[in-house]
Amino acid sequence: MTAYLNALGVTCSLGHGKDEVAAALFGGDGGGIRAEAGWAPNRPLPLAAVRHELPPIPPALAATRDNRANRLLLAAAQEIEGDIRAAIRQHGAHRVGVVIGTSTTGIERTTHAIGHRRRHGQWPHDYRYADQELGAPAEFLAEWLALSGPAYGISTACTSGARALISAQRLLQMGVCDAVLCGGVDTLARLPVNGFLALEALDADHCQPFSRNRRGINIGEAAALFLMTREHGGVVLAGSGASSDAYHMSSPDPQGLGAQQAMRDALARAQLDAGQIDYVNLHGTATEHNDRMESRAMAAVFPRGVPCSSTKALTGHTLAAAGALEAAFCWLSLMDRHHRLPPHAWDGEPDPELAALDLVDTQRRLPAQGTRRLMSNSFAFGGNNASLILADADASGETPP
Repeated sequence: MTAYLNALGVTCSLGHGKDEVAAALFGGDGGGIRAEAGWAPNRPLPLAAVRHELPPIPPALAATRDNRANRLLLAAAQEIEGDIRAAIRQHGAHRVGVVIGTSTTGIERTTHAIGHRRRHGQWPHDYRYADQELGAPAEFLAEWLALSGPAYGISTACTSGARALISAQRLLQMGVCDAVLCGGVDTLARLPVNGFLALEALDADHCQPFSRNRRGINIGEAAALFLMTREHGGVVLAGSGASSDAYHMSSPDPQGLGAQQAMRDALARAQLDAGQIDYVNLHGTATEHNDRMESRAMAAVFPRGVPCSSTKALTGHTLAAAGALEAAFCWLSLMDRHHRLPPHAWDGEPDPELAALDLVDTQRRLPAQGTRRLMSNSFAFGGNNASLILADADASGETPP
């Protein structure tokens, strides 16, 4: 069964909506990452915050659903609301599902609530513990749209957004749904910021993926939503792969065996070989161990090389949203009339100890003719790996189960 990604709504530090995001993305604009104080004790950190105004939660839901994660999701969903409403009219509210990858949900609001309780001895009157439940963002969208199909969250750290797309495709394959709103959302929050700080995984300056000078990640926030259906559209989810190498709680398998398996499984499901992939969006966190592992995995799966880039120096690492956001960047490339690719933004100083990568700049282009196939990789804590392949819709045959 072929799953088509027929509509995309996106908001991140690069801008709101497909046009703004594409203009900043393809231009290599890293201005979305700026130093901000207040997130960690006694030090500013470079963060990729969404700085444009977010829509208010509709009045009927404001008392129970008003938090930043839901506002980010609403901003992305409103961009494709017409497509979503059309799918509901066509298939019925019970046949439209929602699958959202997330890890932070409303945890920043909980952090404020805990501080309030310590100061005043009681919880704020408007605090809801349910805001931080991992299914809450999906439930919010289902309530807003009056849907009665499956609605749930995926939380597998930095692969969550990618796995939400994999899960959505399975709902279509099993006949449970006829359309699924799927993607990821995460917000800036002090809990993960200080957690990564404690792991010594944050760069005090702009991150440098695959550079000899890399020192860690910059954290960002984003929401990216796709409407996935069986109806023929411009972009197809041609293949997907997932694995868990379970090597270590926070460090990847040094040889990238699980990452290789996820990429090879995606290629097998798409019935492709590595030479047919035109571009790979790398996970590319700019941490010491992840970049070394990923370069080795890429060399093993793509021994002849492939154009690739990490976009985290443009958007920050958006955690659970990253897999969906970077799949969205592949979608934007496939739909771009100039055939542009997301450039690799960095200091231009390769690490001689890493396997060489064909990192693209703002001048590189996809082929103008023929079928284009793009891969997006996400690798997470616990050795949780996911790989997606997006392609021009005319490339799709029936994807195997």
